[in-house]
Amino acid sequence: MNYTFALSAPPSPPAVRATLSYLAPNEQAPVHYAFEPPPGTPWESARYDDCPVDIGDARQWRNRPSVHREGFALWNAPTALRDHGDDEEIRRVYYPELEALALAATGGQRAYVFDHLVRESAPVASLDFGRSARGRAAAPNARIHNDYTERSGRLRLALVLGEDAGIGAGPRYCIVNLWRSLRGPVLDTPLAVCDARSVDASDLVEAEVRYPRRTGAIYVALRSPRHRWWHYPGMDRHEVLVFKQYDSQWSGVARLVPHAAFAHPEAPAGAPPRLSIEARCLVLFDERQGSVS
Repeated sequence: MNYTFALSAPPSPPAVRATLSYLAPNEQAPVHYAFEPPPGTPWESARYDDCPVDIGDARQWRNRPSVHREGFALWNAPTALRDHGDDEEIRRVYYPELEALALAATGGQRAYVFDHLVRESAPVASLDFGRSARGRAAAPNARIHNDYTERSGRLRLALVLGEDAGIGAGPRYCIVNLWRSLRGPVLDTPLAVCDARSVDASDLVEAEVRYPRRTGAIYVALRSPRHRWWHYPGMDRHEVLVFKQYDSQWSGVARLVPHAAFAHPEAPAGAPPRLSIEARCLVLFDERQGSVS
């Protein structure tokens, strides 16, 4: 099956000033629970500060962002997915669409979507790590984070490919997140992404995420005046934001893109709560491919 994609055409809302949730200074090795923690244990071990930041309108950026330069790009990519509550349909219909899109966005040779998550904002709720209430979809995650660290990014290759990991032992692979609205334009809690070129390694702190059967590792972010934040206002169902979460190539390309949901200060009263789906995809590059700019 062939898929075709094009970069989205830009409308024109302005930038906004909003708050983003940074790790407070001097907090070390945060731990987050994705399930009910043991009695007496907090859901989060660290403190986070809501910091005011300017978030630009990426639709207005004259040089359209690239997944290998800034670390993110918006694609016009309608989907045939109809029932986001049907995991079998998501894997059968949606995963192949995303794998084709990931290859188009990155220039990779093979792609493997390996998980997905549906998020829905509650009508009245504070934004935090995006845990799901019992019987509900996960909430938007407002803690600034990157889905992989240097360590967990390296481990993911073998976890995805299993016994076939040897076929991916070429010079380069990356992991991208593919994010889509499921309910029309996102007005209340958009997703902000940080230009990878404005992030230093010293801005990132490894954090544990404890699940019932395993412990994962992500980065959370300390505030820096160098960070440059962007979002795509009114992202609609036919659009997908592709952004880098790990790249095994150490130089010449975007490698990590911290991101977070934020409460839009100009969201209209009664705006429908955000309903979105995100998926993560491993992309392998041909051995002959070097740096991509």
